[in-house]
Amino acid sequence: MKLLLVEDEEMIAEAVAQMLKKDGYSVDIAADGEYGLDCLLSGIYDIAVLDIMLPKMDGIALLKQARTQGIDIPILMLTAKGELMDRVEGLNSGADDYLGKPFQYEELIARLRALGRRKSVYHEDGLLTAGDIILNPYTCVLTKEEQAVKLTNKEAAILEILIANHPKLSTKEGFIEKIWGFDSEAEDKHVEIHISLLRKKLKEIHSDTQIKVIRRLGYLLEFPTR
Repeated sequence: MKLLLVEDEEMIAEAVAQMLKKDGYSVDIAADGEYGLDCLLSGIYDIAVLDIMLPKMDGIALLKQARTQGIDIPILMLTAKGELMDRVEGLNSGADDYLGKPFQYEELIARLRALGRRKSVYHEDGLLTAGDIILNPYTCVLTKEEQAVKLTNKEAAILEILIANHPKLSTKEGFIEKIWGFDSEAEDKHVEIHISLLRKKLKEIHSDTQIKVIRRLGYLLEFPTR
């Protein structure tokens, strides 16, 4: 799951981002509201965490503009502890949840997981179910009935995107933007390698789910017929 963290306190942002990455999130950081809005409007994020107190544009203004321009991903606001009006204004402006600062990381991750489950019809108890497979995006474990295999973070992220986009195509460009990032030097071959490895792991657990390639267009999942 690709997450945008809009936080101007560099030490806090870097620390939180590192912990989120260990929990399976792909994280980008924006240090001010204007850049945060530009990032959100790119449409590549699955979830966002916005601080209210930001330079150039505060979090509430950012939130309002994002919602006005059709960004409907789950958004969690970080507010000063005890600032009731900030929480009320954030929720009224389109926030899905809020968390007071300072906060415990365990509460942040619990709230993000709850928002992630709320976001997608595929999520149930934090799991992604598609065809004959179940993906735990937090532990990167893929299962079919009693068989299980561990995926790498990138393999799990690719499969999550394929499931979320189904039945639409997922493009190589989309994978690169959401998993490696805009500024990455990743190329099409990096996607192809991880798709190939993911196919092998699907076979390893004897899944009938296949990743089909539509030449020059992208990839999609094909599920077994019953």
